[in-house]
Amino acid sequence: MNYDRTYNFSAGPATMPEPVLEEIRDEMMNYQGSGMCVMEMSHRSKEFIKIASEAEQDLRDLMQIPDNYKVLFIQGGATLQFSMIPMNLTKYGKAVYIETGAWSKKAIAEAKKEGEVIVAASSKDKNYSYIPDCSDLDIPEDTDYVYICENETIHGLTYSTLPNTKGHVLVSDQSSMFLSRPCNVSDYGLIYAGVQKNVGPAGMVIVIIRENLIRDDLTNLPSYLQYKIHADNDSMYNTPNCWAIYVCGKVFKYLKSLGGLEAMAAINEDKAKVLYDFLDSSAMFHGTVEKKDRSLMNVPFVTGDADLDAKVVAYTKAAGFDNLKGHRSVGGLRASIYNAMPKEGVEALVDCLKRFENEYHG
Repeated sequence: MNYDRTYNFSAGPATMPEPVLEEIRDEMMNYQGSGMCVMEMSHRSKEFIKIASEAEQDLRDLMQIPDNYKVLFIQGGATLQFSMIPMNLTKYGKAVYIETGAWSKKAIAEAKKEGEVIVAASSKDKNYSYIPDCSDLDIPEDTDYVYICENETIHGLTYSTLPNTKGHVLVSDQSSMFLSRPCNVSDYGLIYAGVQKNVGPAGMVIVIIRENLIRDDLTNLPSYLQYKIHADNDSMYNTPNCWAIYVCGKVFKYLKSLGGLEAMAAINEDKAKVLYDFLDSSAMFHGTVEKKDRSLMNVPFVTGDADLDAKVVAYTKAAGFDNLKGHRSVGGLRASIYNAMPKEGVEALVDCLKRFENEYHG
């Protein structure tokens, strides 16, 4: 790794794998003999059609996506899915949501514009520091789907066990954990992920949807908001985010070269342990999430003093560590340690935090 670069702990847009960035750099002016950059290509050209089809196939290989699921590349980011999901999946007008942090809360607010929302479980009572018990939820029979944010980027918690949906469709926002560990796609009706956190550049969302959930009776819904339109047109109903698809495709190949998602999960567990072990042993810093629900991707932590937190952020930035300030809604600090963050970066951060703690108590 070339670390004259900053260790970037941003929650998104986030750090990218250096081998991928170097490959993109080398192809910037002339992509594989085409005489042009991918950003200049027609999305209908044979070169780009090949890029897009390979990206989809590599993602299918990584996640072992069954044939009865469609993979869609849609603009608008994850936020647009807060609306598209209820618009497309609501038949009876009722959906169950689990509230575990800022992003599930935003999704609930948008879904309420489309129909009845039942919040079947919430961890709001303890500032979203745990995942509530979802083993026996009160789910009405006429519920269209059950929705979770599987990894809450801001509050730093994740599901270790999926909810018991009692036979209903499970919808999951996987934006900040996408491709960080194996995923049994068949457990879900729909998975989506904004790519700017763990996969690629901002501006696109990947939607993986079971074919029987794609409806053809939504003729009054604007065309771009229908999953069927995107599925029928191979995600090229309009000009897609060609650059994001290209970069994501590079990342997919890179992850395959590392050994796939099982290998990535082992790397991520090992890397996160370095930071969590420090937080658990520190007299100054502590994590904010119950141990059983801790995210491997987003690690929020605090000193318990807002002024001291600010001093730590300034200290780490001066030492070459960026974007460690906690989200404005919760404060403290947060280290996002996505797939592309090397273990060496986490170890260096821990060393820096130890120095600050020693100097402060010194």
